[in-house]
Amino acid sequence: MIPDTESARYGPRMPDETTKFLLQESDIPTHWVNLMPDLPGDPLPPLHPGTKEPAGPDDLTPIFPMGLIMQEVSPEPEIEIPEEVRDAYKLWRPTPLHRARRLEQALDTPARIYYKYEGTSPAGSHKPNTAVPQAYENAKAGIKKLVTETGAGQWGSSLAFACSLFGLECEVFMVGSSYDQKPYRRSMMQTWGASVHRSPSGLTEAGKSQASHPTGSLGIAISEAVEVAAQDPDANYSLGSVLNHVLLHQSVIGQEAIKQMEMAGDEPDVVIGCVGGGSNFAGLTFPFARRVLRGEAKMRFVAAEPAACPTLTRGVYRYDFGDTVGLTPLMPMYTLGHDFVPPPMHAGGLRYHGDAPLVCGLVKAGVVEARAYRQNETFEAAVKFARTEGIIPAPEAAHAIRAAFEEAEAAKQAGEERVILFNLSGHGHFDLAAYDAYLSGELEDPEFSEQDMEDALARLPEAPVPA
Repeated sequence: MIPDTESARYGPRMPDETTKFLLQESDIPTHWVNLMPDLPGDPLPPLHPGTKEPAGPDDLTPIFPMGLIMQEVSPEPEIEIPEEVRDAYKLWRPTPLHRARRLEQALDTPARIYYKYEGTSPAGSHKPNTAVPQAYENAKAGIKKLVTETGAGQWGSSLAFACSLFGLECEVFMVGSSYDQKPYRRSMMQTWGASVHRSPSGLTEAGKSQASHPTGSLGIAISEAVEVAAQDPDANYSLGSVLNHVLLHQSVIGQEAIKQMEMAGDEPDVVIGCVGGGSNFAGLTFPFARRVLRGEAKMRFVAAEPAACPTLTRGVYRYDFGDTVGLTPLMPMYTLGHDFVPPPMHAGGLRYHGDAPLVCGLVKAGVVEARAYRQNETFEAAVKFARTEGIIPAPEAAHAIRAAFEEAEAAKQAGEERVILFNLSGHGHFDLAAYDAYLSGELEDPEFSEQDMEDALARLPEAPVPA
């Protein structure tokens, strides 16, 4: 026991209680959770980019293998995880659930705060949860190469890692602003064997057409990757967020978290995740949301997004392209306009004009509440978290931490023992330039351009307005 006289030297003594709730490899889920059958109302189909008619499985075969297409459109509530995928998951799953006791003490809150930490994967984020099954299904279909986009580099590095497991080539178009900010993410992808291009590039017609936007965007990078994949019979496209099958794969996060919350003897009152395309948010929340939609539990869900790219809080609910140039099917979602280019910011993984249709449907139905946060307030929360819990969070995940701080303060003001669960979707070891800017007082709060959004919304494609 540390003597009281030494408490200042060693820090406050913590009660002898569990901090990490750990599962065994045998606890890795055997099935993914598909929320589509439980969603309110009838599902809205994607539309063909040319005909604007509902797109069927055959319309997706030029860039996706049939195994993933069938997952994309499946009405089944659960889909079995292939044994080869579960075996690869064992490299890092199950991931830990932490009780943030030191953070609770620092915030002086009666709330109990938990976070699911996905930064233990080889790539340092939640993204390998879907990269591995996507690489597996493509390899099984005889595809030789996967082409993709990446924002902050977390998805690109995850797919490069997954391709290395299944003997596939990997080509990545990285958003220009992140390519410049995060050179070591590029090195990480190349270490796993990927080739990486700065987007917009001069390698594609899509890239050439967007040369006036040198900082790039996820929408532009998607256009470049889709163009390359569609022209190569041995290549397919791979997307790290937004689509149903991606959110499906991420549901391993929430399934593990349900078991771990049971180990902790707690039930969340509110579940929080950051949102760019929606995959890490869905991964944690959807298994919990299924219980709520079935009347088996009561809890709230908060989606935290950047104020500089406020898709859910400021966008309109329309059919829109998933990419900038208009090569992908139109999806029903909240959008800022497919050719809206968000200002550069350090949470590069959240710089996307749209969001996953399944997440948007839950926001529209009132099941999920969306909140937007400015860059400096998210980094303030990230630094406080790092100084109490020890983990330096990715800038994207810092938005979820900021929302958790708000909930903890609300619990304090109300005198409630609120239980808060959030997804710490990745570490920030490759984002230290952003922390350097914050700590030196030089971090800007990028301004969201209302006029740019209005201009982009005026260019939305002609399509039915989703109900």
